[in-house]
Amino acid sequence: MYKHLIDKLEKEEKLSFEEYLTLIKNRESVREYAAERAREVRNRIYGNQVFIRGLIELSNYCKNNCYYCGIRAGNTQLERYRLTVDEIIKCADEGYSLGFRTFVLQGGEDSYYTDEKLCAAIKGIKEKYHDCAVTLSLGERSFDSYKALKEAGADRYLLRHETCNKEHYKKLHPENMSFDNRIKCVENLKELGYQVGVGFMVGSPYQTDEDLANEMLFLKRINPQMVGIGPFIPHKDTPFKDYQSGTAELTVFLLSLIRLSLPRVLLPATTALGTVDFSGREKGINAGANVLMPNLSPVSVREKYMLYNNKICTGEEAAQCIGCLSRRVESTLCKIVTDRGDYKYGI
Repeated sequence: MYKHLIDKLEKEEKLSFEEYLTLIKNRESVREYAAERAREVRNRIYGNQVFIRGLIELSNYCKNNCYYCGIRAGNTQLERYRLTVDEIIKCADEGYSLGFRTFVLQGGEDSYYTDEKLCAAIKGIKEKYHDCAVTLSLGERSFDSYKALKEAGADRYLLRHETCNKEHYKKLHPENMSFDNRIKCVENLKELGYQVGVGFMVGSPYQTDEDLANEMLFLKRINPQMVGIGPFIPHKDTPFKDYQSGTAELTVFLLSLIRLSLPRVLLPATTALGTVDFSGREKGINAGANVLMPNLSPVSVREKYMLYNNKICTGEEAAQCIGCLSRRVESTLCKIVTDRGDYKYGI
């Protein structure tokens, strides 16, 4: 009944707010068709390749107090840690030997990591591994800071906006955090020439179907190179500890819509999706995703970077994790490749 809307998306025709909302509210009847078309679009552009990004969680210190996040500044139950520049590069050494050609430096907003320290880590990786990309996910920084990191060799920046609804943003964050500044940071990153990623939680507290329809319009307008979405999962030491998790079902459907709306986008099947559903990452790939982000952080610190409860793969060595993922990906008729996995412009 609603397949014509999926067909419009595949033809790269814009949908209205009402059309996106109709799809979201009636997704049961069109979910499988949307996934089928999303796979076809992904395969046409990227083939059946799944790109792996080595995640290096460099610090669980954060100045912010986001109500949903386990590493929020107000969480006194957390043992904090920071990786040194040498430790970050050592993680990349291990990752390179396992076939990773993109490294993602992710952490809370931690003033310890000055531009000088981050530039040293970026240059250290890029000088050793010329064929690799470095992605940063370090929150809001100044234009000049983003510029310095770009000049040091950073290729991409992931800054999840979490919601495009300003009023909803206020319900998820304390008063000292600014929706307008978040969006300004995204614009600054685009201006500086980064491959830019945005994203949001699916099923976060107070989120509505109308919010999700607007997210699709927002993504189309921003036209990012990456989009990271995953289900909201509560953390026991946050104000949102008693809220329900988002669902894999809705997340997977939205992955299909995003692939059809932004055909060339680099689209992860996230760890959060694999946490709420044992087969969640495979379902994500079958719905059009083409990126996985295994953890390269030292096993000794992984359980300390707990953004939400019950995060998977915190005890596995990186080699174990990539072996497991390779087998899982093969079940989707896709394959993990040794490749930077850059965004394909102009196709």
